[in-house]
Amino acid sequence: MKLYCSLFGHNYEVSKKVTSHVKEYTCKCCKRQLTTNSNGDLTELTPKFKEINSILEEMYMRRTLRSREKAFSSSIY
Repeated sequence: MKLYCSLFGHNYEVSKKVTSHVKEYTCKCCKRQLTTNSNGDLTELTPKFKEINSILEEMYMRRTLRSREKAFSSSIY
């Protein structure tokens, strides 16, 4: 399968949405993993970036949950 990727290029699909701007991608053929960095460019998904993405996802989830609760409580009054 690596021969296919070297001839035709990788066939990436979104494997995980970390936030609305940051996503992780995986090649369907060779299973190569990429993520978006702070500049919005694709970069290799290293253990360092995996840790950054997991922390970023946790913070993003907390923030969206808190804003939903705030919007819900303000709509009641």
